[in-house]
Amino acid sequence: MGTLGKAIYTVGYWIRESGQALDRLGLRLQGNYYCREELSRHRTIMNIFNKAPVVDKDAFVAPCASVIGDVQVGRGSSIWYGCVLRGDVNSISVGSGTNIQDNSLVHVAKSNVSGKVLPTIIGDNVTVGHSAVLHGCTVEDEAFVGMGATLLDGVVVEKHAMVAAGALVRQDTRIPTGEVWGGNPAKFLRKLTDEEIKFISKSATNYVNLAQIHAAENAKSFEEIEFEKSLRKKFAHRDEEYDSMLGVVRETPPELILPDNILPDKEAKASQK
Repeated sequence: MGTLGKAIYTVGYWIRESGQALDRLGLRLQGNYYCREELSRHRTIMNIFNKAPVVDKDAFVAPCASVIGDVQVGRGSSIWYGCVLRGDVNSISVGSGTNIQDNSLVHVAKSNVSGKVLPTIIGDNVTVGHSAVLHGCTVEDEAFVGMGATLLDGVVVEKHAMVAAGALVRQDTRIPTGEVWGGNPAKFLRKLTDEEIKFISKSATNYVNLAQIHAAENAKSFEEIEFEKSLRKKFAHRDEEYDSMLGVVRETPPELILPDNILPDKEAKASQK
């Protein structure tokens, strides 16, 4: 950030602080009759140490997630609700089509016992389950990290490898391609089946599609939300059998229909009827 940029940033900061000061003054003048509304200072995308995140326009970052500092998020990737990606003392790289699910934490290592400086690198089409912790590690393309798993400094999860839910993977462990590791500390359990390897790719694709729905919902205006709410209320308590007796055909509005790629089994179920 140059001199002009710093000056503009400072002016913007003081304008915001002045607004909050006026709000506090107004509260005091209203005395016991005021209605206080706390304003959150949360920022989904936040720069630090002159380092700003670079998030692809087609990526989804949930509004209550935190992406901080030297972080790159690739096309079609999704950072879900409550996640923290903190690239303050080193860098974080997230490839394309990767999903980091709710409440997961990704951080980096500036220094550790081994004296290594470790970024966190997550490849393409990776699934990171809910509440996982990734610290100064590398997860290669199309790998899978289960819910609640912890990957410590220097860990490498190779392509088409899987870390089981709740596993603790110790420093500098390498999990080879096609293997499942689990436990505390994590150890080799068995080889992945072909079906499980296909599931890893399918899981990533499903989350790319699901992220598009969440991104669209988060972008809706208040008026759009209220309109859809009224539609749902109107169509919530219908009796198809009663309608058929009356000869009434009610079509579900397109706004309430999820795309087929979100419900891939919908066509199969319809063909079975």
